[in-house]
Amino acid sequence: MSDFITYLKPVSLFKRLFGIVIFVFAFYVIAYQSMLFGFFMISFAVYLSSTEGTQVNLDNNTYRNVWSIFAIHFGHWKPTPKFDYISVFKGKQKQRVNSLGASTSFSDEVFLINLFYEGNRHKTFYRTFDKEDAFKVAKHFKLAFGIDILDATEREQKWVL
Repeated sequence: MSDFITYLKPVSLFKRLFGIVIFVFAFYVIAYQSMLFGFFMISFAVYLSSTEGTQVNLDNNTYRNVWSIFAIHFGHWKPTPKFDYISVFKGKQKQRVNSLGASTSFSDEVFLINLFYEGNRHKTFYRTFDKEDAFKVAKHFKLAFGIDILDATEREQKWVL
């Protein structure tokens, strides 16, 4: 049995249930209404129920960015580089919403977990809005890869023991 680390962006229960209802109703639409609209509904249901994230296979030393729908993961495996350290980084995530000619922007605080290798190159393996969750995941990677954690969430960076 392979040893995997999988982190997926969470999908709310309401959004997932709504996707399932649309998916089931789409078969009625395909059978009795319009096949084209039914397939459009299926694609919308898949969009609502899907998520993205990262998966690491510790046995094969490979990783992949995954797109997941109902616990089925899709993605291409790549060799894992020799990581030097983990950085928990705080940044801003901007989102723009346009509706009826008006637009607005929202900005949220987001925490990224980057694994650095070959000096300054990095891969972002996880994204969350919760600082505690970010450090929990970073500690999991620390145990798996045997590397140190750099706390870059404050102005002054520090190593986590």
